[in-house]
Amino acid sequence: MYFLKRLAFLVPLLLVISFLAFGLMRLAPGGPFDSDRTPASPEIEKALRAKYRLDQPIPVQYWFYLRDLGRGDLGLSTKYRNHNVNDIVADAFPVSLALGGLAFCFALGFGIPWGVWTAVRRGTWTDYSLGLLALLAVCIPGLVLGPLLVLAFAVRLHWFPAALWDTPMHFVLPTFTLGVLFAGKVARLVRESMTTTLQSEFIVAARAKGLSESTLLYRHALRLALLPVVSFSAPMLADLLTGSFVVESIFQIPGLGPFFVNSTLNKDYPLLMGLVLLYAGLLLLLNLLADFTLAFLDRRVRYE
Repeated sequence: MYFLKRLAFLVPLLLVISFLAFGLMRLAPGGPFDSDRTPASPEIEKALRAKYRLDQPIPVQYWFYLRDLGRGDLGLSTKYRNHNVNDIVADAFPVSLALGGLAFCFALGFGIPWGVWTAVRRGTWTDYSLGLLALLAVCIPGLVLGPLLVLAFAVRLHWFPAALWDTPMHFVLPTFTLGVLFAGKVARLVRESMTTTLQSEFIVAARAKGLSESTLLYRHALRLALLPVVSFSAPMLADLLTGSFVVESIFQIPGLGPFFVNSTLNKDYPLLMGLVLLYAGLLLLLNLLADFTLAFLDRRVRYE
């Protein structure tokens, strides 16, 4: 029942988000046709404003937008004219989703063993060195790391392509650039959680009964130590999807990143609204999925 209520609450929450985003876009200075290199004549601009209903009051514009949204129509882009926002999202979103999914798997696949190993080797040079690497991974942004990787592995060594998204070799540098920061965060989170779990009373009692360290670690401690990672996974995946904008620009990946940036700069209201609602809906669904997974893994969690 709790999750059904949460699921039903998504619709009014998305309506509130759409209302705020719609109003803030209209309050921002400038318009969608101000950045054209060749200014349109007053007659043409008047016709364009009528086509996109920009000549009507903002409440009327919002009503028509909600009506079209209820039909699944996100509208026509004002920058990429004669292109529907639905088509743009359908073409570019799978690329951004693939990049975010690969980076998510990389962050968990490297971050969890990384954190477990530092927790097991707590207080040794292995812990200090790997902990320092995790801190560096968190501190270095993709805007800095991406060009350095291109310079080293694409320009100098010629191991990987420098741009585009065609073959598996093209996936390596963007995935590492986007995922290494979150791998460091996961490693630090797992290290602290695993350290606390290994010091719990039930672990001490199980060790006194003669259970092997591997059994204690993988069958008892790891499950509890991963609970903070489950809670962190939903916002992490949302950050990976939205944070890919910079990485997509660096590696010239045909995802949603360039469209989001250009729609913001060019006041492309329909495209920007569509992307805002898309990422807001994804974040809400991922948070709901994380809560469900947390309740499944930890029997102590109960949602009333």
